[in-house]
Amino acid sequence: MGEFDLIARFFNRRPEQGIGDDCAVFTPTAGTQLCISSDMLVEGRHFFADVNPEALGHKALAVNLSDLAACGATPRAFTLALALPEVNEAWLEGFSRGLFALADLHGCTLIGGDTTKGPLNICITVFGEVPVIGGKSKALLRSGAQVGDDIYVSGTEVDHVGQARLALELMRGNVKADAAALDSMRHRLERPTPRINLGVALRGIATSCIDISDGLLGDLGHILKASNVGASVQTDWIKGSMEFALAGGDDYELLFTAPPSQRNALQAISSKASTRVTCVGQVSRELGLRVLDEAGLPIGKSFSSFDHFSSP
Repeated sequence: MGEFDLIARFFNRRPEQGIGDDCAVFTPTAGTQLCISSDMLVEGRHFFADVNPEALGHKALAVNLSDLAACGATPRAFTLALALPEVNEAWLEGFSRGLFALADLHGCTLIGGDTTKGPLNICITVFGEVPVIGGKSKALLRSGAQVGDDIYVSGTEVDHVGQARLALELMRGNVKADAAALDSMRHRLERPTPRINLGVALRGIATSCIDISDGLLGDLGHILKASNVGASVQTDWIKGSMEFALAGGDDYELLFTAPPSQRNALQAISSKASTRVTCVGQVSRELGLRVLDEAGLPIGKSFSSFDHFSSP
């Protein structure tokens, strides 16, 4: 099967959208600003060789949509660059099914890309929009955290943060669990939920935002550096491994800051978006990041971010 036949069969569902031309052409909505993000997934580095192709199709797009969520952007379109060691029709059917199921859920259209022969490698570039009102963009950035802000993390359940890392350790055989527990944890690693609805709802509420890909503390550090502030993080909300929750990565939950005056608004937003948000700390004037125990005392242990995925 040639490149153009492959694209036509598995990825060109709507010919009127321009796939097959030299460039993809789409018009941004009037009064909006484009948000663009790219992520690459490489076999052995970001996923196991035996991963379910449908789950891989989902995750390949989900990690990009999560970046849009962290900016408060509404998804519009994406491109796909795909290197394949061979044309495996069953694999492509599963991959494209998982990819398009998530794309359709968020109204995000595939508008172009490329395919080539080589080690399995998936690169997606996603395009989203945020409104511009009174000449000011409503995009959420990392640089807006203010002294006194609360720090929140999203998650349908509070113990979701860290489960993706636990799944990875279970799959490597470093941790033991029954089959049901492994399936549940593996779902968190392989099928993350991009918090698009929450991100959009946080426009004008959150002062800064980032998604958790490299660990809560590591990604919070990016906000602190960009905002020139410090923070303290409590640990009494953690139900599982403190190490995995604070430094595990691959959670793709939203980590954001908001002033105390928005606490009631955030509860309403959480309910409407069907995504729990948990306050895990506060922004401080004193630079640096302090981790506190249940008594509010500093924990001396260092939590270094894991290599968030590497081949076993």
